[in-house]
Amino acid sequence: MIVGSHAENYTDWIILSHFKGHAMAGYGGAIKNVGIGISSPSGKIYVHTAGTQTSGSIWYDDQDAWLEALAEMVLGFSNHVGAEHIIYINVMNRLSVDCDCDGNPAEPDMHDIGILASTDPVALDKACIDLVYQAPDSASLVARIERQNGIHTLEHAEEIGLGSRTYELVNIDD
Repeated sequence: MIVGSHAENYTDWIILSHFKGHAMAGYGGAIKNVGIGISSPSGKIYVHTAGTQTSGSIWYDDQDAWLEALAEMVLGFSNHVGAEHIIYINVMNRLSVDCDCDGNPAEPDMHDIGILASTDPVALDKACIDLVYQAPDSASLVARIERQNGIHTLEHAEEIGLGSRTYELVNIDD
């Protein structure tokens, strides 16, 4: 885990993510956004290359290893900070196949779904993925997730103890 130098200044974390597609991870939610977003520049390369280098290109040829590195980075962060000090929020609006990090992202082609929150990043991302799969206008995002094997991040995250893919949606609008 190689994070920005100011990370040690904080004891409690609110992780606010824009849930959407991502060219490399398939989707960007809590796990991808913590795994890359909190990393320092060399940490970003370390995660993108599945722990093989800290400088140079972020492009790596083992897709599943990089997806696993995302989950492992977040587990390291969670263990270091203490899971009880982190809440994750995913905003599911302006849903596009592309991430905000893309210099020329595709325009959103899905309706807004809402805002989800959890103390478990695995359950949160899984709930978002499930809502995407249930949406009638999600074909492009579903194709991106499947093409990049994005679900593997959640499988590995659960295997290593980051969280659970089991969840219960509670609607607070009522």
